[in-house]
Amino acid sequence: MTPVLRTARLLLDPYTPEDEDGFVALFQDTRVSRWMGDGPATEAEDRALFGRVFTKVYAEDLFDVWAVRRDGRLVGHAEIKRTDEVDGHEIIYALAPEAWGAGLGTEIAEAIVAYGFTGLGLTEVHATVAAPNTASRALLTRIGFAHVRDVREEDGSTTHVLTRHREPAAARPHPRAT
Repeated sequence: MTPVLRTARLLLDPYTPEDEDGFVALFQDTRVSRWMGDGPATEAEDRALFGRVFTKVYAEDLFDVWAVRRDGRLVGHAEIKRTDEVDGHEIIYALAPEAWGAGLGTEIAEAIVAYGFTGLGLTEVHATVAAPNTASRALLTRIGFAHVRDVREEDGSTTHVLTRHREPAAARPHPRAT
């Protein structure tokens, strides 16, 4: 079951049926969807995808998928799931353009990575980023991801695979009791 995650400004929680229009609006915005999966899809395909979040992903507990909310409003999407493309767990995140430039993407990515390490017990997490998506590559590099290889896509484009390793226990700060 997808857990609830909180950052300083965001709430990552499971989608509800009432989120459908916001989800579709996010994925229909080509400034967002051009970087997601195979790129923009039809509205009907995005509505079907939203339905599968409930009928497959949540129903079969396949992987973790979150609605990203700020001040109660849906502003993004996040996932962590095992994929063959990286032979491990990949983080996926998207943020509505009106929320860009405020550091929220960093909060989302850090929250998912932390959950991968602590909640799932992973030793590394991966991200795949289209070569032209310089903003996402810069964000991931800032939070400790390193480029490990390139994938040449069927359409001739390049996707970068980046990886972040869990710090050894000795390097992590010890939690303080309150």
